Amino acid sequence: MSGRLRVGVVGLGIGFQHLSAFRKLPELYELAAVCDPIEAKRDLAVGLLGVERGFESFDEMLASGGLDVVDVCTPPDLHRPMVTRALESGCHVISEKPLSGSLADVDAIADCERKSERRLMPIFQYRFGRGIERLRRLLEAGVAGTPYVASVETFWRRGADYYAAEWRGRYATELGGICISHAIHSHDLLQSLLGPVERVFAHVDTRVNPIETEDCAVATLRFRSGALATLTATLGSARESSRLRLSCEHLSAESSTRPYQPGSEPWTFEAMTPKDEAAIDAALRDFEPGPELYEGQFSALHRALERGEDPPVTVADARASIELVTAIYHSSRTGEPVDLPLGAEHPLYEGWVPDASDDT
Repeated sequence: MSGRLRVGVVGLGIGFQHLSAFRKLPELYELAAVCDPIEAKRDLAVGLLGVERGFESFDEMLASGGLDVVDVCTPPDLHRPMVTRALESGCHVISEKPLSGSLADVDAIADCERKSERRLMPIFQYRFGRGIERLRRLLEAGVAGTPYVASVETFWRRGADYYAAEWRGRYATELGGICISHAIHSHDLLQSLLGPVERVFAHVDTRVNPIETEDCAVATLRFRSGALATLTATLGSARESSRLRLSCEHLSAESSTRPYQPGSEPWTFEAMTPKDEAAIDAALRDFEPGPELYEGQFSALHRALERGEDPPVTVADARASIELVTAIYHSSRTGEPVDLPLGAEHPLYEGWVPDASDDT
């Protein structure tokens, strides 16, 4: 597939951020359609952003035809049905996080993607930051050496105004709390750098807001490589920040503390020795940064589709993210460590939402 791709965006909350990114790539994408139940949002997208058509009904938008890509930006409980219907309609699909609320759903979505012969790209836009791309290059080139330990901090603030949207803070619609809706991005960054997680031990709690879902979490991870990591997340921080730190054989790396762009610059790299510093400089000498965040991810998707390659973020990546969330919830409920990978025999394979699990 080549040329400009006609995209339809469903869900005009975070969907407006996606539209803004698509508008920055006019040589790659056409803003063909939006879908949202609120007329004023549709009118704004059409009138201000130049989208061709607005639809109240998702089915109507799909039936209108002429779309190459459907971008799903709805509340999480709608992701699986909309993603599968869009794939079955013959469109490539982009889906906001979380892709679903269970490993069973992710596996069913993966099967649907295979049968459709289309491509599905989950959104993890933090991967497309210049700082994290520099670190990934150092790790992949062997310059960093063996990863030892890492830490991820997600210190954000959410209160009553945020939860005024009635789908938030409820298992039935948001599918979970800070682990699935907020810290999931930074946790994905760590997994994208260090690979498969082998063991998880976690605690989650609801300490900040009067909601069903968790708003505080801590976890320890052991990766298959032997690397160890800690995750800390809260929605009750007076000062919002996000931070990743890694200590490796030949260097230490640390992000900035900007809350919503932990993959972007500035990142700092400190070498163990002058020889290591020279190796870092050499590995990064020809580094050419591309566009970041949504713009970077959408650019990479177009390039992959044009070449007939897998998307830059795959369903397998989303499964690893959902697997980690499943392990965190299970460990927090049982008080026991959880070994990965998780298959269909796991008690929470069908989901962690209390009325859909065995409450273990």
